[in-house]
Amino acid sequence: MNILIIEPYYTGSHRQWAEGYKKFSRHNIKIISMEGRFWKWRMHGGAITMAKAFNNLDWKPDCILATDMIDLSTFISLTKDKCYKIPIYIYFHENQLSYPWSPNDRDLINNRNEHYGFINYTSALAADKIFFNSKFHLEIFIKSLKKFLKQFPDNNELDSIQLINHKSYPIYLGLDYSKFNNIKVEKFGAPLVLWNHRWEYDKNPEEFFLTLKKLKDEGLVFKLAVLGENFSSSPNIFNKAKKTFKNEIVHWGYVSHQQEYAKWLHKADILPVTSNQDFFGISIMEAIYCNTWPILPKRLAYPELIPKKLHKKFFYENNDSLYSMLKWSINNLDKVRKINLKTIAAKYDWTRVSQAYDEIFNKKI
Repeated sequence: MNILIIEPYYTGSHRQWAEGYKKFSRHNIKIISMEGRFWKWRMHGGAITMAKAFNNLDWKPDCILATDMIDLSTFISLTKDKCYKIPIYIYFHENQLSYPWSPNDRDLINNRNEHYGFINYTSALAADKIFFNSKFHLEIFIKSLKKFLKQFPDNNELDSIQLINHKSYPIYLGLDYSKFNNIKVEKFGAPLVLWNHRWEYDKNPEEFFLTLKKLKDEGLVFKLAVLGENFSSSPNIFNKAKKTFKNEIVHWGYVSHQQEYAKWLHKADILPVTSNQDFFGISIMEAIYCNTWPILPKRLAYPELIPKKLHKKFFYENNDSLYSMLKWSINNLDKVRKINLKTIAAKYDWTRVSQAYDEIFNKKI
């Protein structure tokens, strides 16, 4: 079976997903893509460039798999002579209806942010089937649609929500854990607390660092590794934290080399997560695969990713319980380091997940 993946934002998790499925699928997969930058322009204009590339492609797919970063209705209109009768699916890594915007974003300030959500909405309508990377993501998208459409003065097409919901399915991300295998490291004497997320507002770094500061002030001893991709407009709390934890920090900043990143995850002991937005949780699953003890908020996609019997051990309800669980894990390092968590994350390995993808596209649901 021939599958064409269309990705106008070919970087980060979007690129890993496309390349991962291509690598592990039994189907014949081609990818047409654009450089992963200028995400807003990709959502506005990427469909034109992708349509041109598709129309010039001397290869016929049995189905097309696009992502949320494309204006799918525009793509279809520009390729109608060639994509006629080809099933077209869309995979939502994120969506612009429920994704929290940075308070400093000019489009938000000038009330121009709604258009990106509208592109997601019309793309979902245009697709034959819609896939989301978690059940939570599917549910929050459908819920957000109602509020989004109700704001328009008339003809707000609320009945289209049922149509979208009817053709929507959750299918988890696949992860390639091979880079984390056969890694040998020496642990620090003190517990190593890890941050391995993007340096963004939606990851709620304030709560992370404030909780650590409280424990530091109480005299608890720990080390700190802050990884993750950072940007010129990253929250100022990172600058403050670098000074506050200068004696605890053993690494600060993005790690581009995969093997070095893997070593830090294996060195880490505790992963306190404070995110206010996450439709899946790639960095969390990677850390868990490396046996880092997770402390997770009981929200977003996280509860569906962790077996229910372990929820009491790894999930917190509020700031107080985050503080208590982090304090316990620092004070009980021997227990933290003994547990084997690898199997929790292994279920999302591409070697398993790709089979589910292949079956879905075989059936052309």
